Amino acid sequence: MPKVHSQFICQQCGYSQSRWAGKCPSCDTWNSLVETVKQVQSSRLKVQNKGKVYKLSEVKTEEKGRRGTGEAELDNILGGGLVPGMVVLVAGEPGIGKSTLLTQVATGWKGKKVLYICGEESAGQVGLRVTRLGNRKAGDVLLMESTDADEIVGKIEEEKPEMVIVDSIQTLTTSELMGTAGSVGQVRECAQRLTWQAKRLEIPMFLVGHVTKEGNIAGPAVLMHVVDTVLWFEGERSQSLRLVRVVKNRFGPTDDVGVFEMTERGLVAVGNPSKLLLAQRVKNVSGSVVSVVMEGTRPLLVEIQALTTPSAAAIPRRIATGVDFARMQTLVAVLSARAGLRLSDVDIFVNVTGGIRLADRGVDLAICLAVASAFLNRSLPAEVAAVGEVGLLGEVRKVAGLDRRVKEAKKLGYKVASAESGKSVAAAITKLLV
Repeated sequence: MPKVHSQFICQQCGYSQSRWAGKCPSCDTWNSLVETVKQVQSSRLKVQNKGKVYKLSEVKTEEKGRRGTGEAELDNILGGGLVPGMVVLVAGEPGIGKSTLLTQVATGWKGKKVLYICGEESAGQVGLRVTRLGNRKAGDVLLMESTDADEIVGKIEEEKPEMVIVDSIQTLTTSELMGTAGSVGQVRECAQRLTWQAKRLEIPMFLVGHVTKEGNIAGPAVLMHVVDTVLWFEGERSQSLRLVRVVKNRFGPTDDVGVFEMTERGLVAVGNPSKLLLAQRVKNVSGSVVSVVMEGTRPLLVEIQALTTPSAAAIPRRIATGVDFARMQTLVAVLSARAGLRLSDVDIFVNVTGGIRLADRGVDLAICLAVASAFLNRSLPAEVAAVGEVGLLGEVRKVAGLDRRVKEAKKLGYKVASAESGKSVAAAITKLLV
């Protein structure tokens, strides 16, 4: 058997030593030493473990059948279901619905056996969540209370379940490392061991991941490279809407998004999210504009709200919720320079209702019209939906998927105002507001 010990290796220059230090003695980089498992093997074992070389023509490429998770919306964004040995990382803020969704998957799985690793909760707490969800058969769901990665790997080998859910990867540790749970070395090593076991036994596996206060997945960046698929939960905990984005997918598309609504019975797929997002919209009020954005391959109608007030400070405030702050600042500058709006002494607030975040440049025109509407105190026609990217010259540009956006808008009775209906922001403001 190989001897196992740990070394602290610099992630910048590769220098290693037996103890942790705040600064690498070789390259003087701070906080770069990460504990890593090292295996010392004899020369005979090294020869036996040499990698095998295959001819490309000899590699088997048949695709094995996918298995549905029991959640149609989740299957769609995964590319049709789970592939044997597929490892999925589910990340998002606390309380957003990660554990709820995976509990629904575990209790709705049509296989024979599911192993649910309770790293954060007790088995009783998971049972209470199943009871709260209601109308779900627990089936052959095995609950294991453990944070020992090696013990979990052994239990997977013993039980050979058809699915494994680990909640969460940041709570696991291995005795071969000295670091605490959640440290870079522990998260990386535990994830690699679980992934190796899932691949070897061809068992689909879900890993729950935490996020940092900056909104990034906690742990090393290599965690995203180890797994096959990364799902990202979005939404405000005070709102019912949840978006599940596919950030990475080795077995399907990476531009899809699933839309769910959080209810007392768990997460429910939303068939018409546009209708849900606009359900509480107040019409004929200044500062409110509807836009059509593309979330993956799905067009969604959203409401952009803006508020402008005289500033009492030397530097006026700019606050953006749901849209990129720097982009909002740029669009305000375009309105001042190209549309003649005196916005240098007013506070401006922009918000996307529903608690979702937008990165689509097609919402630029709607933001400009919402700010102009609030500043001029004039409302847009209630049936208008604005779509278009705005350049620094004040021109409105066409965006991708315009036909699909127009089609989606017509379903709900909206008429799209885009680059075809106004060549500049100033022209669009004159046509729709003045």
